[in-house]
Formats: sequence, structure tokens, C-alpha cells
Amino acid sequence: MPWPSFFPPPAVAELGNSGGFDFELVDHGGVGHAKLMEARNMLLGMAMADKRLTKIRPNGLEDVSQYRLDIDWAKAGALGVPITAINNTISEAFGSAYVNNFIQAGRVKRVFLQADAPYRMAPQDIDNLYVRNNAGKMVPFSAFSSSRWAYGSPRLERFNAFSSVNIWGEPAPGRSSGEAMKAMEEMVTKLPQGIGYEWTGLSYQERMASSQTGLLYTFSVIVIFLCVAALYESWPIPLANMLMLPLGIFGAAAATWFRGMSNDVYFQIGFLTTLGLTTKNAILIIQFARQRIEAGEGLIEATVGAARVRLRPVIMTSLAFFFGVLPLALATGAGAGAMKAIGTAVTGGMLSATFIDLFYIPLFFVLVSKAFKVKRRRARRVEGSASFEGNQS
Repeated sequence: MPWPSFFPPPAVAELGNSGGFDFELVDHGGVGHAKLMEARNMLLGMAMADKRLTKIRPNGLEDVSQYRLDIDWAKAGALGVPITAINNTISEAFGSAYVNNFIQAGRVKRVFLQADAPYRMAPQDIDNLYVRNNAGKMVPFSAFSSSRWAYGSPRLERFNAFSSVNIWGEPAPGRSSGEAMKAMEEMVTKLPQGIGYEWTGLSYQERMASSQTGLLYTFSVIVIFLCVAALYESWPIPLANMLMLPLGIFGAAAATWFRGMSNDVYFQIGFLTTLGLTTKNAILIIQFARQRIEAGEGLIEATVGAARVRLRPVIMTSLAFFFGVLPLALATGAGAGAMKAIGTAVTGGMLSATFIDLFYIPLFFVLVSKAFKVKRRRARRVEGSASFEGNQS
């Protein structure tokens, strides 16, 4: 007898288990119950040997001995026995059926119909039953049925109308649920043809969310670019801000990796926050550099002057945000895992976006300005406005 598995109940009822993954092994090819159970045992064997997984267990009942009754519907139809009469006879004889109520000694009692105990104890007692046909005559069960012992599942398990087996498991210590789900998907490819898989519960929600990560990051970068373009009223200059994003991403990823954390949904939240904060320092410097250029300074002189003037505000705002988020990265107690993941990503991204970006923001701004000749455009605009004022005077 296998050892029992203990696990906490889910936070939301009927929405999978509280940790790990919720996996459905599905018979997509119609190979049958026996082949499906063989595939399940193969999968459990491979999963128990995989170091990325732990506590792998089937969430169901093992196959048991069953007594099957096979009805010859052609014979039953020839004898005039309806299907409902066959089903009702078995149900009433071996189960029970409510008939009506009767009053005895002032009390209402219910009447149930059922075969007497000595005549419903053995499977062979089915052959002693009779069914009334359409002509009103009694037909023995043995005239249109046969019985046999079989071995099968005591519970009908289906997933999207396919035969399935539910399997629960958890990632090994130090592994994420995404790694555990990927391991299960890799092992399913080694199973016989016709056996597939599906995710359900919280695992399905996690898979759906992870499939939208790329789209979410792309949309975030586009929104940042459009906001900066609207601020500068220019299309080329925001490219300098976009070139700073990898530096902030590097800090967030490096801090998370250094602390041994995984790429989970909380890290992704901090990751998106870092994308927005990374452009903040670039905006503070580039905005002043553009004002100096419009005032008539050269590109290099204006950029260096803006970096020097805005050094203190950049460090002040960055350190204020860094120390504000630092308690999350050092959190302990209940819910500390989520807070550590978010805090670590944001603090790491802010450090790199502050002390590394200070050297690359002026460089990228000068390169982009020279590549797209932003300086000449600004100079022409200043000259045009000056000549217009001269004509008015």
C-alpha cells in the first residue's frame, strides 16, 4: 500500500491545488483505458527519477475488480424488452427505488422497493431477475445478457470529453513551478502515440499568463517609447532612452540570479517596474541637454553640462526609491517570497540604472543626436525663429 500524501487545501476552492502543478494525462488517440494506465505508470516512473520534480502522485482511484453486465440489445429488442425496463429492474433490485408514502400510527413513512437481501448478495443473482416486455410478459435476464468479471477504474474520469488521468506534483526545492511543468511536457513526448496532456486549475492560468509575457513586455516598451516621444516631441531622441533599458534589465536579472530566485510572476512585476524607472534618469538628463542645445550650446558641451547639473537630482531620486523598496527585498515572515522577488528585481534594476546609466546616458544621447542630426534641426529651428522676429521688428 503506498504511503499517503499530505498537502494543504487550495486558497480558492475548485481552482486546483495550492502549490505545484495540476496535470491531466489525456487519451487523445482513443487507445483505451489499459494503454492510458500504462502511459500513466511510465510517466510516474520518469517523473520520480527527475530531480526537478517531487511528490508526484495520481489524483484518482486505482483500478479494481468489477462485475460487468453485457446486454445484447438485438436480442432484447427482439423480445420486446425496452431499455428503460432493463435499467430500472437492475437499479430497483440491487439498489432501491422510492415508491410512495403511507401513514402508520399517525406517522408518515416512506416506501422503498428493493430485492430481499439473500437474493442480491451474489453477482449471479442478476440471472434470476425478470423484466416485463412490451407485451406484459416476464423475460429472464439470462435471455438477453451475459456477465463477466473485469478490471477497471471505479470512477469515470474525463477531461474535455476525453478519457484522462489527473496527476499532481510539486517542483523540487530550489526549482520553480514553470520548470516542473516544462519537465512534465518533455516526458509526455516519450509516451506512446495518442497520449497527450492538458493543464488545468492554477497551472492552466499560469501557462496562459506565461504565454502573454512577450506581448506584455513588447506593449510596455512601446508605451514607454510613445510617452517619451510625446515628451520630447521627437521620434529619434527617445531611442536614447530605449538603449538604457537593457542596463536596467541587467541589474534586475543579476540581482535575482545572485539571490538564487526564479523567474516567476513576482519577478516579472518587478521587471516591468524596472523598465519604467530606467528611463526616468535618462529623461532628467536629456531634457536639460535639449534645453541647452536650443539655447545655442554645442552638442557635447550641452550634454556634459546637463549630466553635471542633474547628477545630484538623479542620485537623490534613485536612492530614495532604492531605500523605499529595500525592505521588500529583505522581508521575512508570511508572504516574504513575493515581496523578496519584487524587491530584489526593483532594487537591482535601480542600482544598475543609476550608477551605470550615468555614464551611458550622455554617450547614447550624443550618438543618437549625431546619427539623426538632431542638433542641426534644433539649430535651424532657432535660426528660423530669430529671423521671424527680425522681420517683425
